[in-house]
Amino acid sequence: MDASGAAARPGRLLRLAKYEVREEIGHGGMATVYRAHDPRLGRDVALKVIHPHLRDSPEVAHRFFVEAKAVAKLRHPNIVEVFDVSGEDEDEQYLVVELLRGLTLRKLMQKHGPLPPEVAAALGVELLNALGHAHELDVVHRDVKPENVMLEHRPPAIDDGAVDPPAVRASPAGGTGDRVAVKLTDFGIAKLLDAQGVTSTGQVLGSPAHMAPEQIEGGDVDARADIFALGVLLYECMVGHLPFEGNNPAQVLRRVLEGIYPAAEQERPTVGQPWSKILDCALAHDPAERYADARAMREAMLAELTRVGVTSSRAELEAWSDDPAGYVEGHDARVIAKLCANAAAARARGDALVAAADYNRALAYAPNDPALLKVVSSMHAAETRARLVKRGAHVLGVMLLLGASAFALTTVLKPKIVAEHPRTPTSSTGLSSTTAPPRESAAPSALASEAPTASEVKKIPALIKLPSALPKEQKRSVTVSVSRPQQGVLAALDTDSPAPPPSPGTWTFVADNRPHTVHITCVQDLCVPQDRSVPEGDKDVALSTALEIRPAFLVIEGDANASYQVLQRPNLVVRVGAQNKIPLKDGYEFFTVKQLPSDKTQSVRLDAGKTGKVTFTD
Repeated sequence: MDASGAAARPGRLLRLAKYEVREEIGHGGMATVYRAHDPRLGRDVALKVIHPHLRDSPEVAHRFFVEAKAVAKLRHPNIVEVFDVSGEDEDEQYLVVELLRGLTLRKLMQKHGPLPPEVAAALGVELLNALGHAHELDVVHRDVKPENVMLEHRPPAIDDGAVDPPAVRASPAGGTGDRVAVKLTDFGIAKLLDAQGVTSTGQVLGSPAHMAPEQIEGGDVDARADIFALGVLLYECMVGHLPFEGNNPAQVLRRVLEGIYPAAEQERPTVGQPWSKILDCALAHDPAERYADARAMREAMLAELTRVGVTSSRAELEAWSDDPAGYVEGHDARVIAKLCANAAAARARGDALVAAADYNRALAYAPNDPALLKVVSSMHAAETRARLVKRGAHVLGVMLLLGASAFALTTVLKPKIVAEHPRTPTSSTGLSSTTAPPRESAAPSALASEAPTASEVKKIPALIKLPSALPKEQKRSVTVSVSRPQQGVLAALDTDSPAPPPSPGTWTFVADNRPHTVHITCVQDLCVPQDRSVPEGDKDVALSTALEIRPAFLVIEGDANASYQVLQRPNLVVRVGAQNKIPLKDGYEFFTVKQLPSDKTQSVRLDAGKTGKVTFTD
C-alpha cells in the first residue's frame, strides 16, 4: 500500500516491517507523513514516506539516501532529529524523525495574525541557531518557510492556590523558556527534487515566495539563500503578508527577481525602522549585500532585542505562547516605555535619527498619546527652526559678503573720484570762490556721500539683488508617474534616497515652492536614468514619463553557415559569434532562437544590459 493510496483511502494504512503505522498526520508535495510506533525502542515517531512518482526515479531514490545521511548528522535543539532512513533496496523510501507535538508557524499566523515584532525576532534567533549549525556542516536547507517551522509549547502548570490564572502571571521577565521549543524541519528536501526527471514536469523547486533570486535562476546556492528565505519568513511574521506577492507563482518569481517590495515599517509602522533595516539586509537581491552568515544576522537581531529590553528569546516566545492576547497588551506598554527612554537618551547625545526612529515607532503604537505627540511635535518644530536658522544664516552670510564687496569697491573708487571730481569750496555766502585753492583732502563722510559719475557706474559690477526677507515656505505635491518599465523603478526628490513607488508606478512627493529635480532610476541599472525638473511655484505638479530600457545582447554559438532567427523579434538580423543587440520591453524577457533550415530551437532569458548565450550543437 503506497502513501498516495493511504491518503485516498484513510481506512487502509501503509505497512512497514520495522514500524507500526498508526495514522496519517500530514500530506505535502513530496511526502505523506504518518504517526508511527517503533516497537524496538518503544517510542512514537514521525514517518515521512516519499510519493511514488518520486520514489520510482532511481536517481531520486539514490539522492534521497545520500541527502538523508547528510541531514542525519545534524544534532541541534532547534532541528528535528532524524532517527532512521530507508535502504536503497526497500520498496518504500522514507525518513523516520522525531514526532513533534505542536503547531506549524503557518497555522500560528493563521490563528493569531502577524506576530509582535519582538516575538517574530525571538523566533528568528532560534531559527538562526539552527541554520548556523547546519551551515557549519555544509548543509543548506533551501526551503525555509512557515510550513517547515514547528513551535512546541507546554502550558504552565496550574496552581490551585494561586489567585490569578497562570496566563496572567506569565511574563518575559519571569519565564525561563524551558516550556517552548522551535524546530526547523525538512532539511534538504528541495535539493532532493533537483534531479533529472523531477523538474521536467515544470515544478518549481522550493516555495516561490521564499526562494532567493539566485535559486530561481539556477545559480550557485549557499547559506545566504537560507538567509534570504528567513528574511521573507520574518517579514511575513512581522507585517502580516509576504514581501513578494502575485496572483500566481510566475508573478511571484518575477517580483523576487525584480527585488522590489515595500519596506516593513511602511506596511506596518509598529515594526519600526531598526527591524525594517534588518529585514532589508536579509532580503538584499545581491547575495554579497546580505548578512555574510547566520551568526551575523543573529547578532544583529540580538542587539536590537537587547536594545528594546528583551534578554531571552525563548522566554519571550514562552510568554507569548502562554497568553498571546495578554502578552500583546503588556508588550506594547513595555516597548513604548523602552522606546521613549532610548529616544530621550539618543536626543540628549545629539543622535536625532535614532531618536526620531524610536519616537515614531512608539507613536505608531499610541497615535493619540498627548505626551508622545507633544515630544514628536517639538522635535519637528526644532528641526524646522534649525532649517530656517541655517537658511537665514546663509542669506545673512551672502548679505555680509556683498556688503563687504560694496565697501571694497567704494574704497577703491574713492581716490579716482576725488582726482577727477575735486570739490569746489564755497564762501560763507554760498557762492563759489574762484580764488580759493582746491582742498587737498576731505572727510570720509563727505566722500562716502559723493555719487560716482555715469561712466564710473558702468565700471562697477552689478550686485546680486538680496531678498528683503526670508522666502515663505509653501507646500505642494509633486506626482510622478512612470509607465515603463512596470517594475523595478526608483525615484527620489533632489538628494533623497531612491525609493520604490508606494502605489504601482506612481510617487507623490511633498515639496516647497523652490525649483526641484526628480531623479528616476531602475534597480540593477536596467534602464537609462532620467532627471525631470520641477519649476519654481506654488502649484501642484504632475509628471509622467517612460524610461528607456537598456538592450540585452545575444551571443549565438553554432554553425556559421546556418541562419538564425529570434522568434519574438523576427525582423532582427542576428549572426553567429556576434553580440546581437536585442531591444527589450521590460527588465528581462524570454526568447526563442531558431536555427534554419534545421528548425532546432533554444530558449534563453535576456536581461537588460547583460549578455545571454545559446548554443546549437550537431
